[in-house]
Amino acid sequence: MPSSTPATRAPAASSGSALDRYFRISERGSTLGREVRGGFATFFTMAYIVVLNPLIIGTVQDSTGAYLGGGSEPNLALVASGTALIAGLMSILMGLVANYPLALAAGLGLNAFVAFGVASLPGMTWADAMGLIVLEGILILVLVLTGFRRAVFHAIPAQLKTAISVGIGLFIALVGLFDAGIVRKAPATPVELGVGGFLAGWPTLVFVVVLMAIIIMMVRNVSGAILYGIIGGTLMAITVEALTKVGSQADATGKIINPTGWGLNVPRLPDHLFDQPDFALLGHFNLFGSFGKIGFVAAGLLIFTLMLADFFDTMGTMVAIGAEAGLLDEEGNPPNSQRILVVDSIGAIAGGMGSVSSNTAYIESASGVGEGARTGLASVVTGVLFLIATTLSPLVAVVPYEAATPALVVVGFLMMQQVTGIDWQDLDIAIPAFLTIVLMPFTYSITAGIGAGFVTYVVIKVARGQAGRLHPLMWLVSLLFVVYFAIDPIKDILGVS
Repeated sequence: MPSSTPATRAPAASSGSALDRYFRISERGSTLGREVRGGFATFFTMAYIVVLNPLIIGTVQDSTGAYLGGGSEPNLALVASGTALIAGLMSILMGLVANYPLALAAGLGLNAFVAFGVASLPGMTWADAMGLIVLEGILILVLVLTGFRRAVFHAIPAQLKTAISVGIGLFIALVGLFDAGIVRKAPATPVELGVGGFLAGWPTLVFVVVLMAIIIMMVRNVSGAILYGIIGGTLMAITVEALTKVGSQADATGKIINPTGWGLNVPRLPDHLFDQPDFALLGHFNLFGSFGKIGFVAAGLLIFTLMLADFFDTMGTMVAIGAEAGLLDEEGNPPNSQRILVVDSIGAIAGGMGSVSSNTAYIESASGVGEGARTGLASVVTGVLFLIATTLSPLVAVVPYEAATPALVVVGFLMMQQVTGIDWQDLDIAIPAFLTIVLMPFTYSITAGIGAGFVTYVVIKVARGQAGRLHPLMWLVSLLFVVYFAIDPIKDILGVS
């Protein structure tokens, strides 16, 4: 681990300016130039979220058939503007308040859970789903301010939390492969490869080329590989469409008429590159609407699941960034850790209020640290660039699935790497972890995977005579999941419709 003492770093001349004193640039062994370069590097390595977040939450209908924003068709430009706005504001807030080189944006995994595990539930709307995000953020903020976060952190076995991340990674990868048409529904089997078991069509070629390009750039340590892959893939798709006139998969009613066509957008050059950003999504949330739609137990479990995924990732991310930057103290804690957690909690609240899903800390901030960033000024630079990106929403609307979803597969791989943190020889944790991981993609439900893992873990501990070792919170949550899974039979027994 790099030393946290400034004396061990390369010397930097102190400018004595107010900017230098506020961000403690010279004190942390950095320079203004390094902070600016670091901010740019972080932006370009995580700017892909401006494209991917709309593809994840902007293309899924809620239970009423409406897309995010209330329309009958996806409005990706609208979601992109909101995504960039909240990411920009929260990254700037992190830099100014916590003075830490950590940028925030809509969390991958969290957005997938909101889209496929919350908004699509019977009776739920997108506004209800975003209200749960706000409530989750408020709860995390309370836990941080009261110091209760440590109790929550220790209540859940670390390896079970790892399994949740791995399962979400597989789920995201499946979404990417399915949206791109690499994996499809089949008449004789649940799924199949491509069309009739074979890869076919120009859009499929674009997907394969983009995926291989991102992989090559990653193994060659190219910063911003995912973003470059999406940009290059979109340009390739525009060229292919111009030459071959492939067209869309579906007609205006959504019926598949061209199986080898483009899955979302037919890629064409936009009429203009810049546009006035549309922030109409702001404020479209219903704070308590979900409780009346799905019941208190189900809503409570969803809030807990969101909190679980959001809360622990940030703690690991801020420590990892601090270790890379040499900012950790003797106990392994980053400076201003309380402020970092407070800002991150506000990010969840802001993401829900902005209807773009919970915003959380990004490990991609390590790219900025690699360029020399050591202070919050880098985060401010990243945030300003996100604000500028709000004007580029017309570009997002031309990105086809086949150019963007390879990034989801790659993100799935990155999350899958954590699987080595699970002791597969210890059946007490290995079996619950396995069920958590496989049930997420197999049931197309993140909640089902988490619930199965929690309940199985408690059952195993009871069977081994170790019930006394279980944290009370584990008992409570597992019981709630049992109710969640059996809610229909329970209603029948109680005679409740």
